[in-house]
Parts: sequence; structure tokens; C-alpha cells
Amino acid sequence: MNSQTVHIPVLLEEVTKAIAESGIPGERVWIDGTLGGAGHASELVSLLRSGDCLVGFDRDPYAITRSEVKLSQVSRACSVKLVNSSYREIPEYIREGAFGQADAILLDLGLSSDQLEDRDRGFSFKVGGPLDLRFDPTQGISAADLLAKATDRELADIIYQFGEERFSRRIARAIVERRLTDPVTTAEQLCDLIHRVVPGKIHGRVDSATRTFQALRIAVNHELDHLTQSMKRLPECLKPGGILVVISFHSLEDRIVKHGMRDHPLLNVLTRKPILPTESEIDKNPRARSAKLRIARRVFE
Repeated sequence: MNSQTVHIPVLLEEVTKAIAESGIPGERVWIDGTLGGAGHASELVSLLRSGDCLVGFDRDPYAITRSEVKLSQVSRACSVKLVNSSYREIPEYIREGAFGQADAILLDLGLSSDQLEDRDRGFSFKVGGPLDLRFDPTQGISAADLLAKATDRELADIIYQFGEERFSRRIARAIVERRLTDPVTTAEQLCDLIHRVVPGKIHGRVDSATRTFQALRIAVNHELDHLTQSMKRLPECLKPGGILVVISFHSLEDRIVKHGMRDHPLLNVLTRKPILPTESEIDKNPRARSAKLRIARRVFE
């Protein structure tokens, strides 16, 4: 594992501005629930004072290691705590007294460039590697194991529901047929299979393998379950006046975030429409093009 991050944080200026203006007077607690390469976190710690605290969560143990390195290089007055766990566990840590309610909680739901460039985990079919796709390689089953055990109907449902792929049945059937003699175990193999059975390798700007890889990643990491549960529970982790800041990257996530913010009795939505990256940012970082930023504030009771 390379300890140096190559990740470029999306919507950095917009996130930093929103969080910097959050909360009430006094010692501040800011929580980055998805550290990644500590791109947002390294900017945020520079704004915190002595007595303040930044808490960073990530399910990926390699992200924690990279963040430790990155944050050690940033001059800061505040304290920093890093936790190798899902943002779903934030309420438990607050209840146990590890830190207090937050003035701001940030979730950046996208993959980091570090994960996409890691050939040992198969997150990117362009880079390749073993078809793992787990954020925490010690938890759950890999995507390769899922492809080896699930029925064609189960696979088709996963690919359709989590990837919104209209050729899901065709892809699932091809995976099950192939595993009789040569199971799919690498990102390259799965990508080649999809390109053979799906008409047209590229649909617009999207490779035809993208939706299936997204679906399998969501499935093995239970991503939408974590997000749905968190949208119900995280508002209670905020101080009155604190804000919840969420960056999503596809419609399934954004729908959960949008409705979660709108329907929660403790939240007042601050973004009627999501904040999108500028053309300038997209030119510099094409992976930012699908990002949507939504912000809500905990009401004063």
C-alpha cells in the first residue's frame, strides 16, 4: 500500500465554507465520516482552534493510514481522532463519550482515487486486479465470492437495483454460465465479460461495465443500508444549529440523502437544489462531474 494519497477532494471550497460557518460559539467538534485521502479533513483542521476536535471515520484501514500521514503534515492547533469504522457507528461513539455532539458532520460518499488506483482491490476495471471491492478487506465477502455463490436471479437483482443496469439479466446469466468452467475472479475478467454481452462498450461517457461494478460494490459493502440508517440517526448527533453535509455521486444515494434531509423532523434543508461542481473543477478533476452536495441544519428546539 502506498502511504501517500493521490485523491483530489471534490467541492472542497463549498464544503469548507459551509462547515466553517456552522455551529454555535464554543469549542467545536467536526466529524468527517468518510476520510478517504483526508482531502477535506486536511483543509478543515487548519480552521480549527485549540480545544476544537476533528474526528475522522473510514471503513477502509488503508484510508486511515494515509490520513494519518497526510494530517501529520498539516499544521494544526486542534486535536484529531481517527476511527477505523463506518460513519454509521458515529452515534455509538457519541453515546459512549468518545466525543461530544458535532457542529458539523461531513459524508463524501464517493470512492477515493486511492481506492480506484489500488490494483489489489479491483475497484476500477480500468486498473484491474482481484475482484474484491470491499472497503474493509477483513469484513464480509468479496465481490468474487458473491459472483461465485449467488444465483443468476440474485445477481440480476443486485445489478439492476444497485446499478440500474437494463441488461442485468444478460450479464448475470453470462457470469453464472462462465463460472461452470472459469469463474470470474478479477476486474479485467468481469469487464471483458460485460463488454461481450452488452451492446456497445460505451454509452455516452459511461463505460458499459460501470453500472455493474457500482452495483457489486454497493452490495458487498451494504452501502445503501449504511446511508439509510445514518440519515435517520445522524441528525441527533448534531448540536442545535449544527449542519449535515453530504456529497453523493449517483441517483440511488442522492435520493436517500434528499428524502432523508427533507423528512427528518430535526433537520431544516439549506440547499433547495444540490450544489454542483463548476466546469472549472470538472476540467481539473473529471471524477467530480457527478457530485451533488446537499446541506441541512439541525433545528433549534
